[in-house]
Amino acid sequence: MSMPVPLFAAVGTIHGCPINVIRRRNAYFKVSSSMDHHNLSKVKSNSLRVLEWDKLCHSVASFARTSLGRQATKAQLWSLDQTFQESLRLLQETNAAILMHNHDSFNFDLTSVDLALVESAIKHARRGLPLDANEAMALLSLLQFVEALQLSLKAAIKQDSDWYKQFMPLSEMITQLVVNRSIIKLIQQVIDEDGSVKDSASSALKKARDQVRTLERKLHQLMDKLIRNETKEAALMVASSVGGRWCISSGTDQPTGFKGLLLSSGSGSIIEPLAAVPLNDELQQARALVAKAEADVLLMVTEKIQMDLDDIEKSLRTAIQLDMIYARATYSLSYGGTYPNIFLPEDIDGPLMAEPYRSKDKTSQASNPKKEWIFYLPKAYHPLLLQQHREKLSTARKNVRSAAAEIRRRKMQAENMAVKGEAEIDLSSLQKQVRALEEAPPVPVDFFISQKTRVLVITGPNTGGKTICLKTIGLAAMMAKSGLHVLSSESAKVPWFDCVFADIGDEQSLSQSLSTFSGHLKQISEIQSQSTRRSLVLLDEVGAGTNPLEGAALGMSLLESFARSGALLTIATTHHGELKTLKYSNDAFENACMEFDEENFKPTYKILWGVPGRSNAINIAERLGVPSSIVDNARELYGAASAEIDEVIMDMETYKQKFQELIKESRHYLTMSRGLHEKLLVSRRKLQDLGAQQRYKKMRELSEAAAVARSTLHKKVRQLRTSTMKQSQLSKASKRKLANNYKHATAVENELQGTNMSSSSIQVIKQPQSEKITELPKVGDTVHVSSLDKRATVLKVDTSKEEIVVQAGIMKLKLKATDVQR
Repeated sequence: MSMPVPLFAAVGTIHGCPINVIRRRNAYFKVSSSMDHHNLSKVKSNSLRVLEWDKLCHSVASFARTSLGRQATKAQLWSLDQTFQESLRLLQETNAAILMHNHDSFNFDLTSVDLALVESAIKHARRGLPLDANEAMALLSLLQFVEALQLSLKAAIKQDSDWYKQFMPLSEMITQLVVNRSIIKLIQQVIDEDGSVKDSASSALKKARDQVRTLERKLHQLMDKLIRNETKEAALMVASSVGGRWCISSGTDQPTGFKGLLLSSGSGSIIEPLAAVPLNDELQQARALVAKAEADVLLMVTEKIQMDLDDIEKSLRTAIQLDMIYARATYSLSYGGTYPNIFLPEDIDGPLMAEPYRSKDKTSQASNPKKEWIFYLPKAYHPLLLQQHREKLSTARKNVRSAAAEIRRRKMQAENMAVKGEAEIDLSSLQKQVRALEEAPPVPVDFFISQKTRVLVITGPNTGGKTICLKTIGLAAMMAKSGLHVLSSESAKVPWFDCVFADIGDEQSLSQSLSTFSGHLKQISEIQSQSTRRSLVLLDEVGAGTNPLEGAALGMSLLESFARSGALLTIATTHHGELKTLKYSNDAFENACMEFDEENFKPTYKILWGVPGRSNAINIAERLGVPSSIVDNARELYGAASAEIDEVIMDMETYKQKFQELIKESRHYLTMSRGLHEKLLVSRRKLQDLGAQQRYKKMRELSEAAAVARSTLHKKVRQLRTSTMKQSQLSKASKRKLANNYKHATAVENELQGTNMSSSSIQVIKQPQSEKITELPKVGDTVHVSSLDKRATVLKVDTSKEEIVVQAGIMKLKLKATDVQR
């Protein structure tokens, strides 16, 4: 089993990227040299160069906070030798870092941690050499950084345990680190924040430093006394330390009034007074004791660190890896990247899709694109063009701010009007530049390549953006493989390519004495020999550089070869019209062209799918003012058939443009209809809430009225019972009044029942079906107890209190006479 490499070796560069690649395997880094041309074939290296992958590596690495992190980021991106599973893990790491960044409680900024000093400290500890104070402080910063990350992770998990799963695999990476608190306390106790060993670190150090301070004080006093005694040259003399020994420097070579050792002479002299020699000797000895005491303290710290050296080294490796991951995440956040769904080409219908972790409360995530696409990149940007535009815009805005500040400064200085007017004109032109840049951002391109397509032929005018399209799709494939988010809208779907080959540009191979055409053929031949069924091949201007007829024939043959047994996907740009016809004889081919605005006479940099491009050379010549006789003759030579084909293509382009406009319009109306539908749903909910409120209000009013009626009824009944104890004494008029009150209460109850009120919201006390007892029963009578809904026998009657005792089964109850019925 190979041992982990503890430290990072010196790194060279190729095209601005480090040669040694640091890769994460089996939880530690190994140093490989896959950037070396022995392992990275020349054709692959040329492909990365023409795609400008090194510039993108440098851009992403610039977001790392440490030098080791930047080197490791460049190395990891440049290697491009990840397996599918490693690419999945890299994407999951990037996604987890973005989630942790958005959580606002994690700090991945390693700017304050000098990882190079930590690396040096580990080297010294491995060799048994004492650390210096700065190395110890760097080590302290690293341990505190790891400890803070672990505390933040624990706090987030305590808040919601689901965060641990969302932050995978970073949560696992962070929790596996071991931080020894005793090392942190020890370093804080013995080393000051400025990197010096504290006096309190040891008694020997304090005693030695006190002695040094005492001797230096004595030497200062001696020097001041000697200088004051010099009557002539005292003003030109000054005490200074030379080689750790205190001396007197004189501006002249004149002899002094004190004896001493001449250390230097010339334009001035440096003399060590004889009286200071013993004190200087003692000072040297005291300083040696201080150095020894400091070394003893640092050796003690080193011995403590050696006990946890493996854990510290693991923390260093993890910190570098976190810096790499956070650089990828910050790049994605800065440029609006999207988590790409990557898949193995042979498992296109299977489950091996890279899905970001979606929390249970995030329902806005876009769903997977349809499975008919093998490459799905809506609104994809070329990352370097987007970066270049942002840099230009930032520079222009900075120039505007600087010009505005300069104008304010000149106005405050009340300079002449001519100068101020000139400055204001400059500011206006700078502001126009800013507006022009803001109104002309890079144009995104849609890539929708179906599963059955193996070769895509892109045609169109020069400067129409064909080469940029090739580079955009190539960079997107490599970004997804390297764990970077692609600069596209949601639901990006990218196949995992084992390698991306590209033949772009018109450079001659001077080293092999090859022409442009021969150089391209050699490159394409090597691409064909090395590409597999998992490769992406990008060919720019295939068949160009030679006789058009031969070039077209050769281009057709090459593309048909790639379609039969070549790469998974081949994308080629061309001006040869013959290559446009391959789609109509082979289903593996697809056409696309770069749109050209005929009215404004300029390219739009947008792709029209399924439409072959047409030649615009003759039309462009006519627009540029070439004599009509020449243009007409060119059209005759070009041929009527070709003109008819161009006419058909023009009609197809027009149809395509109208179709796209209709799609855009339909999407607009669909968006509007969805908005109206949502508003209708909101209005419906408001109406339902209002109806429920009105019903509740009405039921509450009826309930209150029923309660008042029942209260009045009960009051009248009690008054009637109290006024008389015998039924014979009750007048007919009172009986009629009682009956009327009973009817009123019954009507109110029926009205309540008509409102369909729930029994839980309003409780209605129903009137008994039988008459209430109007006189006291006698012992032995049978009565009905309403609360029990049972019959009972009267056992005892208390006429003074109008109470009775009844027997209901095995229960004896004492009730009011009004609580029972006959």
